[in-house]
Amino acid sequence: MTTPRPTTDLSADEARRIALRAQGLLGTPDRRSGVRGILRHLGAVQLDTISVLARSHELIPYARLGAVGRKTVEHAYWKDTHAFEYWSHAACILPVEEWPHFAFRRRAYRNRPHWGHDLPDGVYDQVIKQLTTEGPLTATELGGAKKTGDWWDWSGSKVAVERALMYGEVVCVERRGWKRVYDLAERAIPDALLRDELDDTECLRRLVRLAGQSLGVGTRADIADYHRLKGEQVDAVITDSGLVPVTVEGWAKPAWADPAALATPARGRHRTTLLSPFDSLIWERARTERIFGFTHRLEAYVPRQKRIHGYFAMPVLAGGRLVGRVDPAREGRTLVAKQVTLDGPKAVPAGAQALVEAASWVDCTDVRVERVDAPELREPLTRALTGLLG
Repeated sequence: MTTPRPTTDLSADEARRIALRAQGLLGTPDRRSGVRGILRHLGAVQLDTISVLARSHELIPYARLGAVGRKTVEHAYWKDTHAFEYWSHAACILPVEEWPHFAFRRRAYRNRPHWGHDLPDGVYDQVIKQLTTEGPLTATELGGAKKTGDWWDWSGSKVAVERALMYGEVVCVERRGWKRVYDLAERAIPDALLRDELDDTECLRRLVRLAGQSLGVGTRADIADYHRLKGEQVDAVITDSGLVPVTVEGWAKPAWADPAALATPARGRHRTTLLSPFDSLIWERARTERIFGFTHRLEAYVPRQKRIHGYFAMPVLAGGRLVGRVDPAREGRTLVAKQVTLDGPKAVPAGAQALVEAASWVDCTDVRVERVDAPELREPLTRALTGLLG
């Protein structure tokens, strides 16, 4: 693919602020549209099983809106079918109006020749019949999620309903106690969207444009990663996506930007907050290093003795920069900062503010710091926390 000549030159600082605004972390948040507005603005909110302060899909709107109620978050996603769950960047909550644009992926799954699980004869049809007459249902209610206690040893009904989910015949309409609740797509998805079958090119063009809007500015790899597209899929549609080519100071690869993001300077109020490791601002490690000069790795699956920053270290965002990390836990009504890493004394007030706000959100009345990587920062951090907690 021949990349058109760039239309704009951006400084590294301009690109950083454009990315923050595109992710809803710079400027005044739109509280009227609330959690649903955040979902539509980001295009996808990742789900994950880990729950420390809260689950990641709750942490995403919290980082942008502040202490929004956790029940409010769940209702915003699932009530009245405003969203559905599907494979995007990973398992994600997606705005329901994007259902037609994942038709290319549903078709690819239908045409997939090999699967990791065998599907016993007749089970697929039985699951569809049961959902038709009894749904919505969990996998347990469909006959059991697993054959044994092994994590990946799915029952036949679980294999069938997950296959149906990938095909688009079934939709996950909510999470109940972290279990997926399945229903027929024809009941859950508005008819105008359900019948709107776009071809692959239309789907990809839309998702590339959405990724560019959600990122503000990104390389080909950044844009592909957002909804886990292949590089050649991006190449096939990017010149017709509405994104424009730009150059960014210090970026070795060509970049593309949302023209609306270039139309006005990215200015406004910065959020000070803890970020989920699964936040779309920092999904892609190379992009995070390029934009923020910040290397982050989720260490939950790293052996304890090899962890550097902790099990679920959450980056601290302040002043539009990533200024440290906190590995949190909860003990009753105490938020425990098991390990705190801050980029020097100037980051202490932001770290304290982020901890106190997070504690309040999860109904904790105290914050206890166990370890500070730089010992000389322990006393200033403790003092700052005491001042904020009163």
